[in-house]
Amino acid sequence: MTISRRTLLQGTAAASAIGTFHIGSASAQTPEFSYKYANNLPLAHPMNMRANEAVEKIKAETKGRVAIQIFPNNQLGSDTDMLSQVRSGGVEFFTLSPLILSTLVPNASVSGIGFAFPNYDAVWKAMDGELGAYVRGQIGKANLVVMDKIWDNGFRQMTSSKGPINTPDDLKGFKIRVPVSPLWTSMFTAFQSAPASINFAEVYTALQTKIVDGQENPLAIISTAKLFEVQKYLSVTNHMWDGFWFLGNKRAWERLPEDLRAIVAKNLNAAAELERADVAKLNAGLREELTGKGMVFNDTKAEPFREALRKAGFYTEWKKKYGDEAWAILEKAVGGSLS
Repeated sequence: MTISRRTLLQGTAAASAIGTFHIGSASAQTPEFSYKYANNLPLAHPMNMRANEAVEKIKAETKGRVAIQIFPNNQLGSDTDMLSQVRSGGVEFFTLSPLILSTLVPNASVSGIGFAFPNYDAVWKAMDGELGAYVRGQIGKANLVVMDKIWDNGFRQMTSSKGPINTPDDLKGFKIRVPVSPLWTSMFTAFQSAPASINFAEVYTALQTKIVDGQENPLAIISTAKLFEVQKYLSVTNHMWDGFWFLGNKRAWERLPEDLRAIVAKNLNAAAELERADVAKLNAGLREELTGKGMVFNDTKAEPFREALRKAGFYTEWKKKYGDEAWAILEKAVGGSLS
């Protein structure tokens, strides 16, 4: 499957009109297991496109026994709503940022520490290695199932309606939307900003009505959610890397026979790796595309921001919260001391 930027940005109007993706072709066989998968991303995002492929393969390989219907774009509620639903079994699968998951699993957000990862090579080595295994172990203790491969959201960038963010001083007093997660709030508080925790479903409106001056997200989301319509300045800060863990309700997962579980996990993990490549390809062309839509880009250097966080005690605070074990695994993953 080749995903072009045009395809991504056009989305799937028909699917939008009916409210969900309808997976696969019509079949005479009634599925033995009919599961729902919810997420917060637009139809046009690579995650929904690759998930759609994966569930078609799952249906085919299980000979129709497992059918998964996708509910994208916050159709079943906000992130916090959907996290409650996957825990209760209202939905069987859900993809969520580890930073938001930290409201339930505190140490899940260790991979999102500000200015930790220098590049994608470091991210995938860590998340497919010891750091990812550690976080999955923490998620398992919360009675959730998690797939082995984390999906990519991307390095996060800051946008503003007021002006470019070049240095930490530009963040002082800046009203910025952040996801509902303690780590984000803590980091922007350390920069002396005014962070406001707002669910993603409400971000566009919050920017449009100037409840906040700016927000931060990866380029693919800035593009697919059309935030360029309500934000002018885009500062390339790479301040955090963020992904999506593919979570499952434990009772629903254990209802599947072992052979079906293997088929589901294999296809979801394979889709995650394809989605990573899609996001990388998409991001490579999005700077030019967003510039064409009127956004003004500026590049920044990480070290002044990192030093501001050190001085504010941000890294020391979070090392205490995560504990020595998690912090040691993180520093090993990123190749050096943060605090």
